[in-house]
Amino acid sequence: MKKSIFLPAAALLFLAACQNDKSHQATEADQRTVFFDTAGMDTTVKPGDNFFLYANGKWVKNTEIPKTETGWGSFYTLYNDNLKNLKGILEHAAKGNAAKGTAEQKVGDFYASGMDSTTIEKLGIEPIKPLLSKIDAIKNDKDLINFIAEGFKNAEGDLLSFSVEPDDKMSSKNALIFYQSGINLPERSYYLDQDDKAKKIRTQYQAYISKIFTLAGDSANAAKYATDILKLETALAQSHFTPVEQRDPQKNYNKFAVADFQKQIPNIDLKAVLSKLGVNVDTIIVRQPKYYIALANLIKSQPIEIWKEKLKFDALNESSYALTQKFRDARFEFFDKTLSGRQSQTERWKSMVNNADRNLGDLLGQLYAEQYFKPEAKKRMLELVNNLQRVYEQRIKNLDWMSAETKKKALEKLNAFVKKIGYTDKWKKYDDVEISKSTFFANLQSAQKNAYKEMINKLGKAVDKSEWFMTPPTVNAYYNPAYNEIVFPAGILQFPFFAFNADDAINYGAIGAVIGHEMTHGFDDQGRQYDAVGNLKEWWTKDDAAKFKTKADKVEKFYSNFALLDNQHVNGALTLGENLADIGGLNIAYDAFKLTEQGKGDKKIDGFTPDQRFFLSFAQVWRIKNKDERMRMRLKTDPHSPEMFRVNGPVYNMEAFYKAFNVPATAKMYIAPANRLGVW
Repeated sequence: MKKSIFLPAAALLFLAACQNDKSHQATEADQRTVFFDTAGMDTTVKPGDNFFLYANGKWVKNTEIPKTETGWGSFYTLYNDNLKNLKGILEHAAKGNAAKGTAEQKVGDFYASGMDSTTIEKLGIEPIKPLLSKIDAIKNDKDLINFIAEGFKNAEGDLLSFSVEPDDKMSSKNALIFYQSGINLPERSYYLDQDDKAKKIRTQYQAYISKIFTLAGDSANAAKYATDILKLETALAQSHFTPVEQRDPQKNYNKFAVADFQKQIPNIDLKAVLSKLGVNVDTIIVRQPKYYIALANLIKSQPIEIWKEKLKFDALNESSYALTQKFRDARFEFFDKTLSGRQSQTERWKSMVNNADRNLGDLLGQLYAEQYFKPEAKKRMLELVNNLQRVYEQRIKNLDWMSAETKKKALEKLNAFVKKIGYTDKWKKYDDVEISKSTFFANLQSAQKNAYKEMINKLGKAVDKSEWFMTPPTVNAYYNPAYNEIVFPAGILQFPFFAFNADDAINYGAIGAVIGHEMTHGFDDQGRQYDAVGNLKEWWTKDDAAKFKTKADKVEKFYSNFALLDNQHVNGALTLGENLADIGGLNIAYDAFKLTEQGKGDKKIDGFTPDQRFFLSFAQVWRIKNKDERMRMRLKTDPHSPEMFRVNGPVYNMEAFYKAFNVPATAKMYIAPANRLGVW
């Protein structure tokens, strides 16, 4: 349940290396131009009517989303700039003659193998044929269960989803945790909704399945397979928790003795499965038990041939990006174009950069950190984090709705935050990973086998809370309740989030709000249920918990009134945690800003007061346009609200905003003081 500032599926947050670009240090005027875009504003919109459009309206009107993207804006441009930085590192390593086993050799040869499209085209589906042959050899239920379990050691597993993570109620110990799985569409409603759009997507999904089998050489049966697979995945989807249900830590904490859970899934030999996975445990945590109960029943009731069809499709689908261009094209047409609105495929090198980061993250991260992250950035960032932490402490002390007893525990948790900035102090070594310039598919398998072994080796050992869950180049940040940590990778510590030469209003409105956001995740509707050491434990008085819920319910209702496209509403329950973090984060960042010299003054820059620049900086960080298809998916699956509401929601609930822009009570989005939202 790690909480990020942005949706990881959207390629993380995005960066530009401004702090290392001396051209941005030329003059005071240059600095002002770089750090704030006045030309992108639409001053015909009043700040009190729609602040997001006031800050970004001209940019929104004049900007076209590139055909290779599902959206565009500050995060996307920064992300693409970062890819170029990583590309430079990888190309340099690929052209070098580094010693075998070094970081340079492994990342360089990995990248080169992925860029060698000639060899990949020549191989066709040969790399995946051994896996397809294993599926062909399945004869009965027992073979099926053995296959889906033992394949994980070889990066070939299916239908199970599991991880080794801290036990929610015993955060110092690792546990084997199972999650729902088995479907390829984004979430259960894509299978179950009966509106025309959902039906059309399912028809297109069947066409994609058929196309994949045709490319694999079985066109005669492809249509039948597509029908069978959709029907089977629909049955599995019916067992899934909804995205909102998955947000409930208590509902998703289901700890079983292995023997006890075996009774609920009699058609799956759980002990044998665990043995095939290479684990020896007496207890497991099952986040969504209904899925495994349904899986066990379906294994018994569905013909083995249909299961084999499903396994073959999953294998081909998951491997499509590593096979020929025709497979890549087919996957693009459905998952990127149909579901997300992307019109053209991105360049191959971008995919390979992302693959290198995903599979050899710490090796590439070391090279990235050496070139793009400076010690002074870490020092300055720690100062900002500490400033906001002190402000948060005072805000908790001043709460008028929380008892002294709960405040004491809240302060203990706040002051126990572990702060990670830049990159890990304990790099992963990847000693077992074999990388060759000519075997992209094998390179992927080697990296995935190593990742699996690394994960399984955590069982039986104490939790290593020095571990990072984002790579250094990642432009994102997260809060992890089990570790009670706030984490800021090197990638985010650059403009527009953070810049040495920017005035405090810019930095506190941008990175300050990010810091406050992640801190507030420790006290949102999910995070508040974990104590100072990361245990899922009730540390609130009953009365205080009820007061919190009353306040949170108002936030849920408020955001549920926001709508876009054809009147599709934000899911206030799904986005509650992120909305609480956005509101709390901006308030905390503002209070910290007011303690700075600039925050205490009233000197204008570019015609704006310090307070105005603070809010405008926050608004321009979230300057994004989305494809309609992408937004429809986000409204169903993304725990973050659309960007316009991430801006407007917090600011219209802050008195400081109304004063900064002299917003009258007649403004369209004016909220009377008595009705404004606020928890922290």
